[in-house]
Amino acid sequence: MSVHKLTASRAADPIREARIHLAAAHRLAVLDELEEGIDNHFTVTVPGRDDRYLILPFGLHWSEARASDMIVFEESGKTLEGDGVVELSAQCIHAPIHRICGARVVMHTHQTWAVALNMLKDNRLLPASQTAAFFHGHVAYDDTYTGTADTLDEGERLARVTGDKHVLFMKNHGVLVTGATVAQAYRRLYKLERVCRAQVLALGTGKPIEVLSEAIVAEVQSPPVNDRHSRIERERMFFEAMMRVLDRELPGYTD
Repeated sequence: MSVHKLTASRAADPIREARIHLAAAHRLAVLDELEEGIDNHFTVTVPGRDDRYLILPFGLHWSEARASDMIVFEESGKTLEGDGVVELSAQCIHAPIHRICGARVVMHTHQTWAVALNMLKDNRLLPASQTAAFFHGHVAYDDTYTGTADTLDEGERLARVTGDKHVLFMKNHGVLVTGATVAQAYRRLYKLERVCRAQVLALGTGKPIEVLSEAIVAEVQSPPVNDRHSRIERERMFFEAMMRVLDRELPGYTD
């Protein structure tokens, strides 16, 4: 079993690292039941560039994603490196959000529990648990589903709705998260699904939900003065651990 160290590989070759982490995220999404086969999309801005993006070419199942499979595309949809093409809605949603919001990583899924919550008329995520509290104030809501995204104008609209938030709830559709790194974005996506699941299950009891006060939420979001691990370290350690799971369960993503 290999032991992945994110910081070491980043110094050696940031583009290679981005490819490996992107492939890992796709395979992890399969293990964590966040994917839809060949649909939905994860993108990463090519290190050193602001106008080129890495993506798994359309048609490959997420469980078979490899670092070498990733193609590079630009906002026009043209493939600049690699074999394959970017799916239209991925181009139209992701490229504008990268450009307008400044996101280095964008992940969009139709994961089950998040979609279930977004099917409700009142789809607001409640700060009713410790994990949910971390998302409070960081979620934007697009309450008007306009159909599948097939123009860059739609991506620009979604980018305006997203603004400076790192989560977008898309009514009757799915969710989108952004991050500075694949590790950060995937950790957000992973935890978001579990928070949505907990809220849907709680709603299913028909009993009132106890929502945390703003004061408690603020305390949860403020790291303890004597915390041994920073948020960045936690994100790194989380993703390293998840890649070790892949090494056991679904190896081959580094090829």
